[in-house]
Amino acid sequence: MHASEFIPPTLVPELPTERLLLRAFRPEDLPKFTALHQQPEFYRHLGGKPLSEEDTWRRLLTQIGHWALLGYGYWALEERATGRFCGAVGLAEYHRDLTPSIDGIPEAGWVLDPRLHGKGYAAEAVRAALAWADANLSVQRTVCIIAPQNEPSLWLAARFGYREIARPTYHNEPIVLLERQISEAVNG
Repeated sequence: MHASEFIPPTLVPELPTERLLLRAFRPEDLPKFTALHQQPEFYRHLGGKPLSEEDTWRRLLTQIGHWALLGYGYWALEERATGRFCGAVGLAEYHRDLTPSIDGIPEAGWVLDPRLHGKGYAAEAVRAALAWADANLSVQRTVCIIAPQNEPSLWLAARFGYREIARPTYHNEPIVLLERQISEAVNG
């Protein structure tokens, strides 16, 4: 029996979209998730550096753990037509050392393989994740943080109802803090 068989199938809902499947992370995603995290272009707007396989494994476990502890988390993105791993989208609680505090507020995020930018996959994935959040989370708002130079993500966030509330620093890097009321439309 493989360890992933111990994860209850209902823990992470599968969300099919027109071209993507939002699904639970699996151990076999590690090589593809690691390859994604080692692309310098991937981290251009994330303020970090490429991750080792060990650090990527921890990140994968964090995504799975969110679902077990909080009832929400990140989905792996898979291209339905090919089964190709595309990235991740979801909501998390990172307990960031940030002012203003966003503790207790689900933080939306999305990352996509840079080779797939410009295809509308991010919008498709964010739309599905936020629709799920609106229907299933007992919160009034969600937040997201984006690097100020990441214009495509700022545009995407605005498209789904996120509005800027602050421009603090996080780990000595400027960020834009945005919030979205759950009542905002998800039609993007």
